[in-house]
Amino acid sequence: MTCQKSGRRTWLVTPAAALAHGLRMRRRVLVCALLALGAATALPFAAAAATGTATISAGSLGFVTTPPNVSFTATLNGADQTVSTTQPLDVGDATGSGAGWNVTATSTTFTTGGGTPHLLSTSATSVTSAPSDSCDTGASCTAATNSVAFPYVLPAGATAPTATKLFNAAASTGMGNQTVTPTWKLSVPASTFAGTYTSTWTISLISGP
Repeated sequence: MTCQKSGRRTWLVTPAAALAHGLRMRRRVLVCALLALGAATALPFAAAAATGTATISAGSLGFVTTPPNVSFTATLNGADQTVSTTQPLDVGDATGSGAGWNVTATSTTFTTGGGTPHLLSTSATSVTSAPSDSCDTGASCTAATNSVAFPYVLPAGATAPTATKLFNAAASTGMGNQTVTPTWKLSVPASTFAGTYTSTWTISLISGP
């Protein structure tokens, strides 16, 4: 048992009272510590990890616009002639596969038609050098890497023969919209009969080089 003085009074402090007082002080300290810890954990994180996800779905392979008709014009002058014209082929590869593609062509023979038709040669139409290839406006394309050899002769017959490759895009090339423009040449011999000749062309776009 101990005695403590406070002002003019003297208090008698028993061991039990001292123990109880110490416990109360410890509880106060513990409560303050817990409150401080709670305040600390409630603060927002200065930095945190997050995941970004981009889902990009495949489109399709096809001509952006229908291949245009081809027209040749020549005036007979007594000599063999070769006339030419271009045909822009707007290819759209939105597959995102990098599989590549190829353009094939075939045709029927140029003929005047009628009961006694005049014909041009089945080898009259050709492409002598590789077509140009450029990205369409607004398209960051991957230009096609072509492996088709030139000159190319357009197949022709009374019934269109099996189509052959005119141009192709190797794997991982030719992605995005781009325009392939072959320059077609038509051989017109000096012995050609005057008239309007027509031919049906089939231009196809196929997956794979």
